[in-house]
Amino acid sequence: MTRAGPRKRVDAFYWQGRLRTAADFRAAAHEALLLAQPGQSGTPITSQVILAAIAYADALTAKGAQVINQQDHAAATRLLREVLGNRLTDAQERRLRRLLGRKDEVQYGACAVTLDEARQMLEELEMFALWAEDLLR
Repeated sequence: MTRAGPRKRVDAFYWQGRLRTAADFRAAAHEALLLAQPGQSGTPITSQVILAAIAYADALTAKGAQVINQQDHAAATRLLREVLGNRLTDAQERRLRRLLGRKDEVQYGACAVTLDEARQMLEELEMFALWAEDLLR
């Protein structure tokens, strides 16, 4: 049997709060990118992108099964697959995996992310967010 990973049970309306949080992080990333000056680090922007992606994944699993991933963000895609099954397309799974795969580097690492990288990650988030919001309707 495959290990399920750390998860937490949540109430039936938890997903709504996580969806609001996801949208707030997404908006903050857009605003920060608009205000960024050439040569500025894109690390704070990408941090918000990653937090938005986590919140969207939580909203989906909370609405679908009243559980969210805990601690191990690499396991978030497995939980999302478990909850959504084939509704999680391979493209969206790869997109989320790429975003979450940068979490430790971006949030705890010493190397700065360029604005171009931040812009690309925000574009990835946009595609994931639109898909997630469509499923959450």
